[in-house]
Amino acid sequence: MSVNVNRNVSDQFYRYKMPRLIAKVEGKGNGIKTVIVNMVDVAKALNRPPTYPTKFFGCELGAQTQFDTKNDRYIVNGSHEANKLQDMLDNFIRKFVLCNECDNPETDLHVNPKKQTIGTSCKACGYRGMLDTRHKLCTFILKNPPENDSGCVKKEKDKKNRKKDKENSSGSGEAENHNDIDAPDAVDGNDDDDDWAEETTEEAQRRRMEEISDHAKNLTLSEDLEKTLEERVNLFYNFVKQKKESGAIDSADKEVLAEAERLDVKAMGPLILSELLFDENIREQIKKYKRHFLRFCHNNKKAQKYLLGGFECVVKLHQSQLLPRVPIILKDLYDADLLEEDVILMWADKVSKKYVSKELAKEIHAKASPFIKWLREAEEESEGSEEEEEEDDENVEVVYSSSARELKVETIQPEKAEDDDDLDIDAI
Repeated sequence: MSVNVNRNVSDQFYRYKMPRLIAKVEGKGNGIKTVIVNMVDVAKALNRPPTYPTKFFGCELGAQTQFDTKNDRYIVNGSHEANKLQDMLDNFIRKFVLCNECDNPETDLHVNPKKQTIGTSCKACGYRGMLDTRHKLCTFILKNPPENDSGCVKKEKDKKNRKKDKENSSGSGEAENHNDIDAPDAVDGNDDDDDWAEETTEEAQRRRMEEISDHAKNLTLSEDLEKTLEERVNLFYNFVKQKKESGAIDSADKEVLAEAERLDVKAMGPLILSELLFDENIREQIKKYKRHFLRFCHNNKKAQKYLLGGFECVVKLHQSQLLPRVPIILKDLYDADLLEEDVILMWADKVSKKYVSKELAKEIHAKASPFIKWLREAEEESEGSEEEEEEDDENVEVVYSSSARELKVETIQPEKAEDDDDLDIDAI
């Protein structure tokens, strides 16, 4: 007996039919299983491999499934009624067979294992869409695409093989037919060859070299950005080092910034600059290279954090000379506007072993404590003075006089509340 593929359609003349599911329970106890006798015929009517609906039953029931394709036996472990499986088959048809646009079952699946996508195309209305791959069955489909899709893959391979065969045969054919090819007619000797020659003047050669160098720069730029962060940092380090060794670093602040931006390592710039431009004479060098660091650190808190990391590294290299001078150096960096107050306080709140050992980091923070204390007190004083100014502003009144030539500002003393003893009770 046949039923409509889409059982929501009650039309008896509905053209899409399928056999009713026949289930047979076999075995006893733990070995009990349900064999779907006519699964091959049902799957053929749905234009799907018989393994798909069988696996769908297993996913929905939480049961294991077995496929014996040679003997056309498709098994779901456990005892299951045919009506129950038929209802589940309706769910499978809705999700994996019917077209989302026209509700017809004339659809094909297109599986792309690389992109992990399953597409559908409808032969009836031309609709093309993607399946929701969250169902467990989709994992099975991605691993076991339908034969029509694997056939496409085979076709592509066959095309490639045919192409290779053509190339090989054309190569041998050229060798065999070499003597049969007619030689081209002789070129007229009166033709001018000057139009085909390149200009050989010095100006033209220079122009061509500039074009080549610009093209090479663009190639280098794209290649450098594809490198890892470590490789790009090393490129920037070598660039700054070369500028320093050639004596051009003092006026190369713009070039240094441009190179950091080109390599996309701007935030890390102060760390590299600290390593190359600072030593035990760091206080004088802060003034000398202030412009270089400002180009990186101005309104860039991330770059300022890297500058503090670079400062710790410099202290580590010249520990005996710089460790006692930590608070003074931090104040120099603060006064030069290379470090903002909140960045310094954030750094002071947490000891990190990212750049130096935990022990040395603790020593640096301990030495910096006088400056940190001064910074916190200055912040509290500024907040207090702002509050006093606000209170003073409340007690100031602008008095306008028609006889006066300019506005006069008077400070009004706040009125004192009368004592409770002077209150007239009868007047209340």
